[in-house]
Amino acid sequence: MSEPKAPDASRRSERSRRAIFDAALALVSEAGYAKTTVEGIAARAGVGKQTIYRWWPSKAAVLLDAFLDLAARAAEEAGAAPGETELPDTGDLAADLRLVLRATVDEFNDPRYDAPTRALAAEGSTDPELGARLTAALLEPQLDAFARRIEAAREAGQVDPGTDARLATELLVGPLHHRWLHRTGPLTHAYADALVAQALRGLTPRP
Repeated sequence: MSEPKAPDASRRSERSRRAIFDAALALVSEAGYAKTTVEGIAARAGVGKQTIYRWWPSKAAVLLDAFLDLAARAAEEAGAAPGETELPDTGDLAADLRLVLRATVDEFNDPRYDAPTRALAAEGSTDPELGARLTAALLEPQLDAFARRIEAAREAGQVDPGTDARLATELLVGPLHHRWLHRTGPLTHAYADALVAQALRGLTPRP
């Protein structure tokens, strides 16, 4: 008769992590970041508070990892390869940019992303270490992908040869983030399309 298998500690840990991530995201969406506590996350996840503190120093660190995990799972569901951060390149720069900015609008309008993103943006502005992690893990790869797409368009003669790809990226995504963060107007596909059209007017090669 074979010996019963010992419990798989790594699988148990992964289940706990997933429960903690789900609990953190749910609580921030339901109650807001200020009212979310490590104790509340632990209770919702069905784990001890000490389990959370063994892996993370604060609720902000829990939320950041939970959000990065959510973004990774969303990318996987969309068919992206792990770690892949590239804009489409169909040869039509305007169409490619509209596609990506529309998807960004949809993400900002999704309650699963809105509350955690706002919480992390606010916390990252006062916690330099958290802000640096958020920027390095999520924002910089996205900005670099935009810049590479604009560089490819510049090499193809579709934008002015003097275009600064990073500055052009900020002209595209900066207004979108500003409108989302400060709620200065509705975030719609029409707004995303208008941003692309306006930015490309300034990037068009001069005769």
